[in-house]
Amino acid sequence: MRISQLEGRRVALWGWGREGRAACRALRARLPAQPLAVFCSEEERADVEALGDALLSARTTVDADSLAGFDYVIKSPGISPYREEAVAAAARGTRFIGSTALWFAEHADERILCVTGTKGKSTTTALLAHLLRAGGHRTALCGNIGLPLLELLDPDIPPDYWAVELSSYQTRDVFTSGARPMVAIGTNLFPEHLDWHGSLQRYADDKLSLFTAAAPHVAVLNAADPALAALQLPESQVVYYGREDGWHLRGDVVHRGDKAVLDTARLPLPGRHNRGNLCAVLAALEAIGLDAVALAPAARRFRPLPHRLQLLGVQDGLRWVNDSISTTPHATLAALECFRGSPIALLLGGHDRGLDWHGFAETLQAGDVPVSVVTLGQNGPKIHALLEPVARARGFALHAAADLPEAVAHARRSLAAAADANGADGKTAASSASSSGVVLLSPGAPSFGAYRDYTERGRHFAQLAGFDPEAITAIPGLGIA
Repeated sequence: MRISQLEGRRVALWGWGREGRAACRALRARLPAQPLAVFCSEEERADVEALGDALLSARTTVDADSLAGFDYVIKSPGISPYREEAVAAAARGTRFIGSTALWFAEHADERILCVTGTKGKSTTTALLAHLLRAGGHRTALCGNIGLPLLELLDPDIPPDYWAVELSSYQTRDVFTSGARPMVAIGTNLFPEHLDWHGSLQRYADDKLSLFTAAAPHVAVLNAADPALAALQLPESQVVYYGREDGWHLRGDVVHRGDKAVLDTARLPLPGRHNRGNLCAVLAALEAIGLDAVALAPAARRFRPLPHRLQLLGVQDGLRWVNDSISTTPHATLAALECFRGSPIALLLGGHDRGLDWHGFAETLQAGDVPVSVVTLGQNGPKIHALLEPVARARGFALHAAADLPEAVAHARRSLAAAADANGADGKTAASSASSSGVVLLSPGAPSFGAYRDYTERGRHFAQLAGFDPEAITAIPGLGIA
């Protein structure tokens, strides 16, 4: 549905975060005389009223009856359409439209390259934009990565390409908009966001709808992911990466078939999974007719994103790593793998989304273990109880913390104790950064409750570690360039 089709209808916005405010500005720019209601919190009401818009009203009660009073409700991505009040209102005729769907409906004929996946989608999208720009193409970097699409509804100079990150909250919006992306990249699929989707099956269906329902012209899929590799997409050209006949890694070297293209050992891409995602980007560039082999070396100039295995620096002889965006046990295991061989104090836990941590515990039982694990947050006690027998068997310290400052204090003490123990055993203290202790914030859970979002959590961690949060948390390259 295009914005113009909302004229004269009863329209409300649901959500007043950055996405909601962007939707409000977009509708007001296109429909200046349209009355709008906003469902928001009591705290946000003052912000809405401060706009001085006589046609904009704030509502702080959200239930089926209030929602059913509107023909259309434009919802922010974080609000689930599966909530009881939304389902009841929809049964009474209210149509719920994602703000992402509004943008796609207005840009359906443009060159849009979408990226989704449980893990790695932000870095993949940013790397895609970086390489497109390196090739001289004006490119937009936007979406779930930190710039709402509706903030770029009417750019003064349209880009040549759009590099758009989509979360599982947004992927179905592409199909409902009627748009057909030029390219859709899928990195992987693991359990996540079960509280929003309601079940693992619905999460998978919603996430994969970008490929199955939206029918992109080209689907670039990770051949190593069983769910993606099993997709049948008769309306799309399917390109696999991670296979020997396409773009793939052999050791640290990116290959195109049998041709060695780029040694990734020194690229600013933390973790083997991110180097694999470079293969996804190169496959996508090749699929749209660009010289991916020639563009690959530009990855050396890529600037890593904050909160994603981000090495803040060294303080007090310890390396501090901010992986605040980690919201699944699988992501935390990948983070641990990146620092294998170093003494690690792992900070773990946050908002409980009902994910199963038994696989995480089994991995620690069978493989390398950190020096210590500090649990915190809503699901901290559950994780702590699960890890207690593992900690006893494998000999790592296990602490429970009330909050992040206490967790950081535990991490410092445990690594200091481990260093003292090594000294007492006659071992030589490590002098290089690569072998020093690592304080790793990779919580495997969202931040809700204690923090507004993972960014606020990561900034607080940086501050506790002794770094300037302003200097380390800006996302490079957002917008059109």
